[in-house]
Amino acid sequence: MYKKTTLKNGLRIITVPDKEAETVSIVILVKTGSKYETKEISGISHFLEHMLFKGTEKFKKPKDVAKFLDKVGGEFNAFTGEEYTGYYAKVRSEHLNDAFEWTSQIFLKSIIPLKEVEKERGVIIEEINMYNDNPAMYIDQLWKELLYGDQPAGWDIAGTKETVSKIKRKDILDYINSQYSSQNTIICISGKFDEKKAILKASKRFGSIKNKKVKDKVEVVESQKKPETLNHYRKIKQTNLGLGVRSFNLFHKDRYVCDIIACYLGGMMSSVLFEEVREKLGAAYYVRTYNATDTDTGCLVTFSGVDNNKLEKVIKVILKEYQKMKNVKIKEEDLKNTKEHIKGKISLRLEGSDEKAIFFATQELLKNQILTKEDIFKKIDKVTKEDVLRVSRNIFKDENLNLVLIGENKDNNKFKKLLKL
Repeated sequence: MYKKTTLKNGLRIITVPDKEAETVSIVILVKTGSKYETKEISGISHFLEHMLFKGTEKFKKPKDVAKFLDKVGGEFNAFTGEEYTGYYAKVRSEHLNDAFEWTSQIFLKSIIPLKEVEKERGVIIEEINMYNDNPAMYIDQLWKELLYGDQPAGWDIAGTKETVSKIKRKDILDYINSQYSSQNTIICISGKFDEKKAILKASKRFGSIKNKKVKDKVEVVESQKKPETLNHYRKIKQTNLGLGVRSFNLFHKDRYVCDIIACYLGGMMSSVLFEEVREKLGAAYYVRTYNATDTDTGCLVTFSGVDNNKLEKVIKVILKEYQKMKNVKIKEEDLKNTKEHIKGKISLRLEGSDEKAIFFATQELLKNQILTKEDIFKKIDKVTKEDVLRVSRNIFKDENLNLVLIGENKDNNKFKKLLKL
């Protein structure tokens, strides 16, 4: 299904051909993100991602960068996470050369104009304001702060308005030199293309990337001995909450068990918490549970936007369902349906050449190992009712509980007392 080619400079090229596809995508991933930053330059990975769209040797202005693929109906964007930064272009298969031209220009030939740095600073600050003004988005950041505190894992990926205001062009150039290397970069091509020709083109376009040592991220410190809460007061008409536990990292043998637990609890419209919180109580529009896995951290959390008057009741309902998971074995039919839901979602997502490229590239980047869709399905299918019960008993403990709130709640102790299983 895929081929891995390593160039002399250490750059890895992953090719995933699909003769039935109509599109082709090129994804570039670099193993650096907010977890690799210091407090003084918090947000610089994200700032740099923005700046690579602001002009190149060939595309002099931001409009020129956008117009080049706009004229062929291509999709292009970038994203920054805690552990990697990505850039991608998706086009009809006959425009693969355009995708190569565009990705190589922004990645290798960006000029990062000083005047654009100053303008983009304002754009990023408004992006921070946008997320902070939306409780349903901001709750995710507060959840990270509660779990990890004042260390890179707990910082906002975009940085703060203060740090973004102080980042200079030289800081961005220094960061490229210290963190962008062939040894921590993956190029993945997915969709309809000639594999041999694509590998040759990728080699010519990206073979000049320098192989140099890069700074590793700081090890995350986790220490929790009792339930913890974080209450952010805001005068709004509903309370947004995040209630969950620490779980396992990307490499842990039980990560797929946690995925199943999260999906069963709140990962689909027929899930337990969707039924209890939305359908029965009518207390929330959205309720979702997911299991997040990084290379060094993991958590399982339920988020919801709740009627202020029903907040305490909803917290108790979520805790009740967590408690059930550790006391009662999941029904065989429910386990089967949950597994099929997860596999179905994976299959649907991988129909797109861009998502498929990200799927393969992130595995190679973070784990140095690629599992196919079928490999993952086998791991999911091996999970038993006993596994679900065992892992639930491991993670759903009083001392492992965390609750974050955004709303008109001033009595933090009131909710902290509820955190019992």
